Amino acid sequence: MTKPLGVYIHVPFCKQKCVYCDFYSLPHREEEMDAYVSSLRAQLAETDFSDYEADTVYFGGGTPSFLGPRRLTALLEAVSAACPIAPEAEITLEANPDSAADRSDLSALRRAGFNRISLGMQSADDEELRAIGRVHTMAQVRAAVEAARKAGFDNLSLDLIYGLPGQDLSRWRKNLSAAAELEPEHLSCYGLKAEPGTPLYARRETLPGDEAQADMYLETVDFLESRGWRQYEISNFAKPGRESRHNLKYWTLGEYVGFGPGAHSDFRGVRYAWARDLDAFLRRDRVLSEAQRMAPRDREAERLMLSLRLARGLDMAEWKRSFTPFLERCEAAGYALREAGRWRLTPRGFLVSNRIIGELLDLLQEE
Repeated sequence: MTKPLGVYIHVPFCKQKCVYCDFYSLPHREEEMDAYVSSLRAQLAETDFSDYEADTVYFGGGTPSFLGPRRLTALLEAVSAACPIAPEAEITLEANPDSAADRSDLSALRRAGFNRISLGMQSADDEELRAIGRVHTMAQVRAAVEAARKAGFDNLSLDLIYGLPGQDLSRWRKNLSAAAELEPEHLSCYGLKAEPGTPLYARRETLPGDEAQADMYLETVDFLESRGWRQYEISNFAKPGRESRHNLKYWTLGEYVGFGPGAHSDFRGVRYAWARDLDAFLRRDRVLSEAQRMAPRDREAERLMLSLRLARGLDMAEWKRSFTPFLERCEAAGYALREAGRWRLTPRGFLVSNRIIGELLDLLQEE
């Protein structure tokens, strides 16, 4: 009997590095795309997928759509040649609006087997987009959505960021309204963080404060849920049945295997990541930056942490009764709810989830 597996393909190429980005992505390396595809295909072919079937495939980056349909099709064919892909698999392509507005290209990708697109919209305000180094406009977002629909994509996700430089609650509401008008099946809404080493970090004082970001987050939950997008994870909202099946693997400790520099895996009992080194990868010199076989106790702690990121929360029957007094205090404070045999965090609880999870991990260690 085959086991389900998520396959992640990392594409580190992008036109321009955004000022907030700390992912492994590299601008101005387009001349190496063909060599990169060849190296990825070799890595896929060398991997032992016996006993597995991919039920999700995810092309992330960087900007995967920057590769173009020919290279993307070749990579998806390489995945299929190396590992059986389930007939109803979710196959996602991350795309930036400026490289995903050609209907013929998107039609070719749909025919190749891609059935879900995640568009990096980020904002509906061109001034905000320029402030964070995005190379697209809101007009291109609309054009990309229209092209994707006409190409046959009926599963579309939009990424949005709140807490942008100079942004207030009113401007954020306008972004939410503009995104909702496009009627995506899925929305990811992230609070902007100024990561050390990024250009944004030097001007982090221009960002809204924690209280303003909290207001934007709570507005997001109310706005989207009132319009039919159900919150199923701290930052993710979906129409019924349109949750990201691939990302749910990460949050439910399902198995996944990643390819390309910077890609992470949890595969055959080992958690590992490939070094962020494109040059070494092109030389077929694949080096791991980390690798560990997770101890059962560590897995249990991770499962606790990830369960509380999800709106469905903890199954009370699976966890220690010693958690109950603390969770009851969280309930009294409006941070948690007890429903149908489960504990889950409220939107206000999600805002302080790190503190709540930390307390529960301490209790777990005391058992």
